[in-house]
Amino acid sequence: MSAPIIVTALLGAADFAWADGLRRAHFPPDRNVLPAHMTLFHHLPPSALEEVSARLKRLSAGPPPPARLTDVMLLGRGVAFRVDSPALMAMRDDLADAFAGLLTLQDEARPRLHITVQNKVAPMEAKALAASLRENFRPRPLTIAGLAAWHYRGGPWELAMKAMFRG
Repeated sequence: MSAPIIVTALLGAADFAWADGLRRAHFPPDRNVLPAHMTLFHHLPPSALEEVSARLKRLSAGPPPPARLTDVMLLGRGVAFRVDSPALMAMRDDLADAFAGLLTLQDEARPRLHITVQNKVAPMEAKALAASLRENFRPRPLTIAGLAAWHYRGGPWELAMKAMFRG
């Protein structure tokens, strides 16, 4: 069965452990079927996997893009950390250009890069967590370790390929 392709940026080990720990603590357990991640594309056609893989490998041949956690974002029914990375967005823009005509409306729009730590909760619960996280939040560097493509089959994602940055 063919499945849509999701493309993500992979976090460095320490940042992943931190973000995934927050996600496990605050995401409703019955809905938390994914580890912490940063989505670049939500739905590329399965037929594009070979080309996606080749492009992700080329993009990751260089050093990792600099990135920063810049803010706590309230998502309405969830909370995320905003990520600022012009270099990662440039990579995403290159991919969007390469796959123009194959993108969904959601993926045609330029994303607000973020790492979700809570979703699908009551708005008051999300507001409370956002306020709590903002108390001690300070902008800081974030390590982007690689890029990955995943098969989406309705539940947990299945890794199709990953490519780690070098340098």
